[in-house]
Amino acid sequence: MFSPEVLALIAATFLIAGTVKGLVGLGLPTITLALLAAVIGLKEAIALTLVPAFIMNIWQAWVGGELVQILRRFWTWLITICVGIWFGTSVLAAADPSVLTALLGILLVIYSAYSLATPQIKPPGTREPWLTPIFGGVAGVMAGMTGALMVPGVLYIQALGMKRDMLVQTLGVTFFVSTIALLGSFSRFGLLTRELVVISALALVPTALGMVLGQRLRKRLSEERFRPVFFAALLGLGLIIVGRSIF
Repeated sequence: MFSPEVLALIAATFLIAGTVKGLVGLGLPTITLALLAAVIGLKEAIALTLVPAFIMNIWQAWVGGELVQILRRFWTWLITICVGIWFGTSVLAAADPSVLTALLGILLVIYSAYSLATPQIKPPGTREPWLTPIFGGVAGVMAGMTGALMVPGVLYIQALGMKRDMLVQTLGVTFFVSTIALLGSFSRFGLLTRELVVISALALVPTALGMVLGQRLRKRLSEERFRPVFFAALLGLGLIIVGRSIF
């Protein structure tokens, strides 16, 4: 059973994560994993994120008017992500948690450093049809092992040069499908206990409150000013996770 102190930390973490997502439109699993993995364990942190991530990404996945086009363009991406998640979760179930926690920290460092530098990556062009399932499979394996889809998943999608509305909806569809795959694979490998499901469902409350708060803050604090602070903090958290896992 989780102690009252740990439950309070979980509630505060989801409140913060929901606020960030309401403010910039991303960061829910990233924040929860970064803050909780070192405290309650990577497997438990991923499990707690599943229900809030599933519910919060439904709207992002369905709103935008590009769903049919996204499915036609990215069906191989979505399928290979699901397959990769299955294999990645099997590794998570058997591997040393400290090793995969360190990997999570490394992925956070890479993602935040990239987002701070914002280099211009050339779109794959005519190579997209065969690169997409490859990156999808790798992204799925990483997500299954660490719960994080940022590297190379989000980075690849961002490199495709889509318009903002389609990019946001594509990420929503990706997160929605990957969360379903994680739910299925976690259940299959015995990583999703009844206690974790209940706490994950209850985490919807602080997450929703955070979303409302973040949306209100968006009117006062521009995303352009907030993003560097967010990714700099994420970079620091990633370095801390790596340090704790190694030393």
